[in-house]
Amino acid sequence: MVFYFESTVVSPPVKLFMGIDKHENEDLIKWGWPEDVWFHVDKVSSAHVYLRLKPGQTIDDIPSNLLEDAAQLVKANSIQGNKMNDIEVVYTMWNNLKKTPAMEVGQIGFHKEKEVRKIKVAKRLNDTMNRLNKTKTEEFPDFRAEREKRDRLEREDKKKQLREQKEKEKIEEKRKAEDAEMRSYSTLFKADNMTLNTDDGNDSDEFM
Repeated sequence: MVFYFESTVVSPPVKLFMGIDKHENEDLIKWGWPEDVWFHVDKVSSAHVYLRLKPGQTIDDIPSNLLEDAAQLVKANSIQGNKMNDIEVVYTMWNNLKKTPAMEVGQIGFHKEKEVRKIKVAKRLNDTMNRLNKTKTEEFPDFRAEREKRDRLEREDKKKQLREQKEKEKIEEKRKAEDAEMRSYSTLFKADNMTLNTDDGNDSDEFM
């Protein structure tokens, strides 16, 4: 099961989501999307919260007030972190998460530490959490099926783009060939390059 929260600090509103327990978090880690941004309280146990970016967006495009909503959500869902002030929340893209067989359930590492960002949270903001909790819903998604569908649509879109690109290249090649042919005809029929059929210059009408 997954909990969804709607953040209304941006327009249109976006969803933040997290697994109900460490086993759901394992599925989210395994079947997450490249567009997902992962959030967690630094150095202490907490929920794993995700934000799914829109196509074309990057982690640098996330508004600060949306980052704060995600950070408040992981803080509130951390037994230790919820009682602490001045904590840090780490966040990074899903494809930077590193999971090895030796790690415990729910444990995660990073491929590149330099791609991990941090946001400082001074204290719990009850108004923010009350707003988010009012939008809380529960769903039972099939993470694997959703990821496979996402990948299939991406492959189909890439194939479509490739076909369109090849068609554009064919049209451009045809245009260039036609332009070259027209230039060739133009050169061929220039007056300076034409030879007239004439007699030997004797235009006399006299007969022997």
